[in-house]
Amino acid sequence: MPPGAGGESHSTLVGDREHAVAAESAIRFTSAVQPRRWFVVPLVVAALVALGGCGGGTDSEESDRVRGNADLTAAEATEPAIAYEEGTMHESDVTVSGSEVAVITTTRGTIKFEFFAADAPNTVASFIELADSGFYDGIKFHRVVPNFVVQGGDPQTREFSSEQIAEMTARQARGIIQPGEPYIGSGGPGWTQKAEISNRKHLKGAVAMARSQALDSAGSQFYICLGPQPPLDGKYTVFGQVIEGMDVVEAIAVGDEIQSIAIER
Repeated sequence: MPPGAGGESHSTLVGDREHAVAAESAIRFTSAVQPRRWFVVPLVVAALVALGGCGGGTDSEESDRVRGNADLTAAEATEPAIAYEEGTMHESDVTVSGSEVAVITTTRGTIKFEFFAADAPNTVASFIELADSGFYDGIKFHRVVPNFVVQGGDPQTREFSSEQIAEMTARQARGIIQPGEPYIGSGGPGWTQKAEISNRKHLKGAVAMARSQALDSAGSQFYICLGPQPPLDGKYTVFGQVIEGMDVVEAIAVGDEIQSIAIER
């Protein structure tokens, strides 16, 4: 369901420590390069749905308790959409001027964001490269965490309807994965890229790259903050900021479609 209007404060989630734990493990997804198997851990904070899921050890076990959607169970990642050599770090050859604006057309409306090309040049170029190729067309948003973030960019969602994505993510969060179906939230473009951490803050409307537990594992999945998220600062690549359509971001629900991402130059 769509998050409530506003979403400015993250204090409504749970206590500071629980929020920090959720934020620490949020925006992560199971790596498509090295699929892993996970075990179901009971939810103790039903209101929180964190966004991704690689991890191990005590910290990740605690983080798992505040994860939801497709993060509580195991699944082998499907083959990436583009052939690649394992371990390759992508460096885009797209020329970026710094004045580009991304226009995301969704089933909820249009979102525009500016790029931080000076802070994350390869991330910006790689995102533009994917957008120009039509990679994002038809992909569904697969995670929505009220007062936290919305996340999309998994190409595995393209072949399913919005209703199917909503059903699959909810079911997979309960540990139920049907034979042959992909683990939603584990897909990427077929390559990973080096993180470009800067002093950019996770403000409301910040656009950043999702990744697995490995720092240099971002690919195509991105998230947009529904409110300030200080615990994420300095840990993920912030490469843009929403300048128009934040009301659309706040209305996004799991399964909503990215119809296209165009780049204004």
